[in-house]
Amino acid sequence: MSGENGVSVTGKVLALLEVFSHETPALTLTEMSRRTGLSLPTVHRRAAELVAWGALERGQDRRYRVGLRLWELAALSPRGHGIRNIAMPFIQNLYDATKEQHIHLSVRNHLDVVILERLSTPRAPQVISRAGGRFGTFATGSGLVLLAHAPEGVREEYLGSPLPRYTDSTVTDVGLYRSLLAAVRRKGYASSDRMMGPDIHCVGAPIHGPDDSVVAAVSLCFRTGTRSVEEVAPSLRATARGISRALVGHQAG
Repeated sequence: MSGENGVSVTGKVLALLEVFSHETPALTLTEMSRRTGLSLPTVHRRAAELVAWGALERGQDRRYRVGLRLWELAALSPRGHGIRNIAMPFIQNLYDATKEQHIHLSVRNHLDVVILERLSTPRAPQVISRAGGRFGTFATGSGLVLLAHAPEGVREEYLGSPLPRYTDSTVTDVGLYRSLLAAVRRKGYASSDRMMGPDIHCVGAPIHGPDDSVVAAVSLCFRTGTRSVEEVAPSLRATARGISRALVGHQAG
């Protein structure tokens, strides 16, 4: 944002909240002003209101951090904590039954993948994902599932931009990507072999909501070569089906 002329009060508040991230969890008023382009007096007034409401907290170091009130509000989201709470027993069972891996529960937010939960064994391969993290790519196991079942307009918008390359195995050809997504819909699961990391293989499966639309995805990531897709896919799909049934039952109740 280059300035505050024409920016509504709501826009200014949202701009302040948006500057906080995993990399910058604590900021001074001056830093918030510089990052948003808002004047220091404006930032001071809006930050004071956010502190009073509980959206921000001000520490003894005079830095501001995200407040617990936002966590409480986020817990009401049916696409966030609602799905997570229902899915947790199922992904915990999958976690307990397997070794040396990561399990992700993810949803799509337009062109981003948002990770609701991650369970990782101590010896799992290193990945950059984290609970609450956001990816602007669909090259992961969950991401491929979510993009494959996204509305056509979303798929075309993503494929209309240059596809990022993370490894030599990352699919960046649009035609091949379309074939990959079609295979996901046909098989009922996705396989991302070394597309995000040179030694990481992720398999994803769709989670369906009450209207049978895909509302989330669960994935299992392991070190390439230690397992086969045929070994992993059945248990992963069974986990996804269990979560789907639980979601439908929860809505019906």
